[in-house]
Amino acid sequence: METKSETVDTIHRPIRGPQAPPMTQIKPAGLTSGRQITASPTAVVYCEGNFAQIDGKTANGLVRHSQAYRILSVIDSTCSGQDSGTVLDAVSNNIPIVGHLEAAVSHEATLPDTLIYGMAPSTGRLSTVDRGVVLQAIELGMNIVSGLHEYLSDDSEIANAASMRNVTIRDIRKPKPSKDMRLFDGSVAGVKALRIAVLGTDCAIGKRTTATVLARALNAKGIKTVLVGTGQTGLMQGAKFGVAMDAVPPQFCCGELEGAIVAASEAEQPDVILIEGQGALSHPAFCTSAFILRGSQPDAVILQHAPKRAHRCDFPDMPMPAPLSEIALIEAFADTKVIGVTLNHEGMSEAEITATIAAQSHKLGLPVTDALARPVSHLLSMVVAAYPGLMQRPSVAAI
Repeated sequence: METKSETVDTIHRPIRGPQAPPMTQIKPAGLTSGRQITASPTAVVYCEGNFAQIDGKTANGLVRHSQAYRILSVIDSTCSGQDSGTVLDAVSNNIPIVGHLEAAVSHEATLPDTLIYGMAPSTGRLSTVDRGVVLQAIELGMNIVSGLHEYLSDDSEIANAASMRNVTIRDIRKPKPSKDMRLFDGSVAGVKALRIAVLGTDCAIGKRTTATVLARALNAKGIKTVLVGTGQTGLMQGAKFGVAMDAVPPQFCCGELEGAIVAASEAEQPDVILIEGQGALSHPAFCTSAFILRGSQPDAVILQHAPKRAHRCDFPDMPMPAPLSEIALIEAFADTKVIGVTLNHEGMSEAEITATIAAQSHKLGLPVTDALARPVSHLLSMVVAAYPGLMQRPSVAAI
C-alpha cells in the first residue's frame, strides 16, 4: 500500500519546493483577474505535558514564529484554557492551549489541515499515547508533520492509516538519498554576504529564537538578511534554505550546509546570512556545532547562554560551561570571532537579567543582551558595532 510521504529537500526551500507544506489557493469573491491569494495551511501543535518546557521547543518556536503554517492551537492538558503566548512569554498571542485533539478540532469552524508533533524528546521517538493521537488525527483527515528521528512515514501502522485517509506525512528529519547529497567543496568562501552563526553553550537554549529575532531586526533596518535553518523547528517554521543537520551522515554535513548557504546567496543576494546553531561545540553528545563552523565558515559568532542552567539538558552530571571557555573553544576551533553574547533568561528575575548583562559584559569585554527580555535594538547594535559597514549601502561590498 503506497503512502504519500515527503523527503526533505536539504538545500533550497522555495515556498513551493518539495519541503514546503501544501498551500491553499483562495480566490476571493469578485476577483476577476488571474491573480490568486495563497493561504498557509492551518495547524494544531501537539505538545502534551511539555509546552514552555525544554522538550517542547518545537511548539514554543512555532507559536512565536511560523511562516509555513497558521497555528490555531496547542494541545497540552497541563496548561489547558490558557493563552500560549501568555504562558510562554507573558504576552498574549491569541493561540489557545487546549486539553486534547477533540477540543482543538471543535474549537475551529473547519477541520485544521495539519497536526504538528511539537516536541523534541531526547529519545527522538513516539510514546504509546502520542501514537494514539497521531492515528486519531489521521482518522480525522489531518496531515501529519513530525521532526522526530523516528520517521512516521516508515511506520507501517501510521503509513497504512495515512494511505487509507489520503493524507500526507511530512518527516522533517528524513534526508534525501545519500547519492544526492553534497560534499564540501569550499564554494562558501565565494559567498559575499556577511555570515554570522548563532551558537550556544547547550542544546535547546534559544539559538533559533535569537537568530529569528535578529533576522527580523536586520531586515527591518533595510539590511537584507536570510536565516539558514539547521534543525527541524526552523524548517517547520518556513525557513527557505536549510538542512536538518542531525539527520545527515557526517560525511555530507558540511557540504549540505555549504550548499544551503551558497543557494541562499545566489537566490537572495543578501547582505547577511545568519546560520542557526545546534547543540554546543563543547558538548560531547553533539557534533553539529563543529559541522556548522566548518560548513558555514562564519565571519562571526553570537553565543547564547543560560546563566541559571546548572547542567546540560538531559545530562545532570555534566555542568554547564562558562561563556568564556566556550568562546575560547570556538575561536580556537575556527577562524572566526565571537562578537557578543545573548542570554536565555530561564529562571531569572528582571534584576538578575540586568545584573548578569552588566557582569558578563564587563568580564568578557563584549556586548551582552537578551533577545526576548531586552529591546531588539540592543541585539541589532551588537552586530552593527562589529560591522558598521552594514549601515551603509551597498553594505556587502564594504565588508
